[in-house]
Amino acid sequence: MINEQIRDKEVRVIGEEGEQLGVMSPKDAMKLAKEANVDLIKIAPSAKPPVCKLMDYGKFKYEQVRREKEAKKKQKTVEVKEVRLSPNIDVNDLNTKSNAARKFLEKGNKVKVSLRFRGREMAHVDSSKHILHEFAEKLSDIAVVDKAPKMEGRSMTMFLTEKR
Repeated sequence: MINEQIRDKEVRVIGEEGEQLGVMSPKDAMKLAKEANVDLIKIAPSAKPPVCKLMDYGKFKYEQVRREKEAKKKQKTVEVKEVRLSPNIDVNDLNTKSNAARKFLEKGNKVKVSLRFRGREMAHVDSSKHILHEFAEKLSDIAVVDKAPKMEGRSMTMFLTEKR
């Protein structure tokens, strides 16, 4: 809220330099703002009494947008990459898949390793769990198991994240 939009009985006013000007009516605070040729901006509406500050509204909005952009720059998005395996995978194929997963992990992504079962393979779910453990063992130098292997429908999944 800004200037005439402030309808509280009394507000705590802070000056342009951050000094406390005390608790007063919004009309008196508006007079102070007009004398200083700035705006009266409510910065803490939930406080008792609400806190208002004397400042240039345009400059305030600009600073706020700049701070939000700066915070966005520092954010890092983590993608989840998937590596699909089958129960009858060969050793060389497993090495190839683990190298692909290694590249994903080095880039800072999480890796979802899924072991897909089709048809009669569903009868041998227990004997195929070692494949996921072996996969995790190959990447144990740079990765840690985030979520242990778990059956979800026709596939067994496990999540790996980079060691810190």
